[in-house]
Amino acid sequence: MLKKYVVFIGVILLLFIFTTCQNEAVITPDNEPSVLGGSEKLSAHFKTWLDANGYGTFNFTRPDISGGSFGGKTTATQTITKQPVIFIHGNGDKATGTVFGYNGWVKSFNYFKSKGYKNSELYATTWGDANMANASQHTHSKEYLLYLRKFFEAVLAYTGAEKVDVIAHSMGVTLARKVIKGGLAYDEQTNNYFDLGIPLTDKVDAFVGIAGANKGLTSCFVSGTNVPTCNDKTGFYPGNANGIGMSAFLTDLNSSVGYEGAYVYSIWSAVDEVVCCGCLVYGQNTCRIPGQRGEKSYLTIPYGHFGVKDYTTAVQYNMVVNHRIN
Repeated sequence: MLKKYVVFIGVILLLFIFTTCQNEAVITPDNEPSVLGGSEKLSAHFKTWLDANGYGTFNFTRPDISGGSFGGKTTATQTITKQPVIFIHGNGDKATGTVFGYNGWVKSFNYFKSKGYKNSELYATTWGDANMANASQHTHSKEYLLYLRKFFEAVLAYTGAEKVDVIAHSMGVTLARKVIKGGLAYDEQTNNYFDLGIPLTDKVDAFVGIAGANKGLTSCFVSGTNVPTCNDKTGFYPGNANGIGMSAFLTDLNSSVGYEGAYVYSIWSAVDEVVCCGCLVYGQNTCRIPGQRGEKSYLTIPYGHFGVKDYTTAVQYNMVVNHRIN
């Protein structure tokens, strides 16, 4: 019976939830193409820069995945006038396009473009295999953390920006928080610790965490640590009602506050079908980021786990640009 229950919870964690994708008008400044979910990649100029500056081996372009990345200058003479935004997708998703009905950051990208952002000011890459069937196997691993840390560093160096803004969704929230926090992290493969580097706090202006599980998942308590993404070292295991036994990764994330950036916000939904249970874990809101400045919450559909990302583009923009909730 227990085995069947664990399998059932594992299926839930695969995130096979479909959302309705509505068409939006797209405005593209400077005659640049918009991301519509096809073969978008980092620009040729950015890729050449990555290769020349020691980042070529990280494969940030992700040519193996349709819509695996975006961002970068069209030409060397193009100027970057707005603070760059780095988007970090969630578990099993990808930078842009459609994965079993998921949009990645298509809607956010198009909204920011409509507000005058250029491709050279919007960045994303795909961490993981973009395969929803493997979602329950993904953890906050050394592979993903180092990959995203180097992506952050590359965007900062390439754009020459003093600071960037970060918008993350679902598991991307907790990954991005650790990337910014830096310091020691656990490596499951070697059963040892590695150093991510110094904090990037002073390099981040606004941090927006959407539908993150910052204090774990109720479903992980039910399944226990048998499902990899729920493990008690690098997973979403919430521990018990007294906070004892929370995964080492989440314990580290929540041991201090305010390191994600100068302005930290969360966006979440009480009808989130993946985080579940009104975003509550033992009566605490897991979608809130400890020490955050503010939040925007929703109580009804279509603001589910993916709708709260796709249908809050104006809120994301306002948080990033104006540092306001409304």
